[in-house]
Amino acid sequence: MTESNANNNCGHAHGEARPKMSKYEEALAKYSPAPADDEVKAAVKKLIGEKVHENDTPEVKRFLMGSIELTTLKTTDSEESVLALTERVNQFDEAYPDLPHVATICVYPCFAQTVSQALEVEGVEVACVSGSFPSSQTFPEVKVAETALALKDGATEIDMVMPVGKFLSGDYEGLCDEIGELKEVCGERKLKVILETGCLKTAANIKRASLLAMYAGADYIKTSTGKLEPAATPEAAYVMCQAIREYYDETGIQIGFKPAGGINSVTDALIYYTIVKELLGEKWLTNQWFRLGTSRLANMLLSEITGEQTKFF
Repeated sequence: MTESNANNNCGHAHGEARPKMSKYEEALAKYSPAPADDEVKAAVKKLIGEKVHENDTPEVKRFLMGSIELTTLKTTDSEESVLALTERVNQFDEAYPDLPHVATICVYPCFAQTVSQALEVEGVEVACVSGSFPSSQTFPEVKVAETALALKDGATEIDMVMPVGKFLSGDYEGLCDEIGELKEVCGERKLKVILETGCLKTAANIKRASLLAMYAGADYIKTSTGKLEPAATPEAAYVMCQAIREYYDETGIQIGFKPAGGINSVTDALIYYTIVKELLGEKWLTNQWFRLGTSRLANMLLSEITGEQTKFF
């Protein structure tokens, strides 16, 4: 082997520039890698075992009542059924004046006007799922138009699904562009980005998706649509809240958190509350920064708070 050949084969790059990182890779590189999946599982198990019982109090349950996004996203929804749900929220304020009202009514975009015109309670937001919910599979122009129409009809918050296919294929630019476009349409109104964590499977993917969504303009990150299994899990919530904390420490920007889908009991809600409290702290324990996407939980919480079986909603 000649000396020049030996040099060429020594394993070092001679004068070759490394591939330039994209701005998305540069953004991600500022944050620590996600913990291994089994580490997350162990940490969540420990947290649940040691801390949840401390939060099983009437005060926390009242708080959780005020963080609920009362949601109806059924094929059978109609103007009449959505109107009836909105009227229950109006009546709740009169029936339980000492309890916090729900944070939000969440519906399909075609019902934004129905809710916004019938809603009489100050401080309840009108959220709409938009951007081809729940698959996120349509033209970006359609997503923009649907979002703009929902906002025109009275939506005060938008929940969009991250384009999961783009994420899984590594198209971070396409993903961030779509989120950024919808945030531009929303302006000052809140944009929640649903990660559909059940499709992401690993802590590494969930953390990366969380950071990209926040980087692209999300005001909240949300676990799931509730249309696929698994939906919200404590493990996904743990990783998302870690990402929110790191993003806040890096940028000073506070991002909200919303678990949704599969919240089937008061204990489930207490677990998510505990994760937020332990990882993010008191600053996130308001219904401006912590929401629960569920409908069945409202009656369960009400029953526990009042001490009698109650089916108000």
